[in-house]
Amino acid sequence: MSDSENFEGRDVGSGISVIRESTDVVGSGPRLHRHPYTETFVIIRGRARFTVGDEQRDGGAGDVLVVPAHTPHKFAVLGPGVYEAVHIHESDHFVTEWLE
Repeated sequence: MSDSENFEGRDVGSGISVIRESTDVVGSGPRLHRHPYTETFVIIRGRARFTVGDEQRDGGAGDVLVVPAHTPHKFAVLGPGVYEAVHIHESDHFVTEWLE
């Protein structure tokens, strides 16, 4: 099961955009990329391994991870169970540069 909802703030006059992520597919997640703005991950349940710049960090339910602007990052779901999170982009629309 994999489900993702995207919300761009410009559609309703907000300065942020949001991705609501929910998946139980171990290893799934975006490939390496970066944004010209900060992205904040709020993990509701499950676990994922985040690569932020040159560092790796495992995040789990209740964790908040902040990725600074222009920093290459990606994550992969670790399992078991469902990874559910809200990804907050500090922009009224999504701007992504894919690096791999």
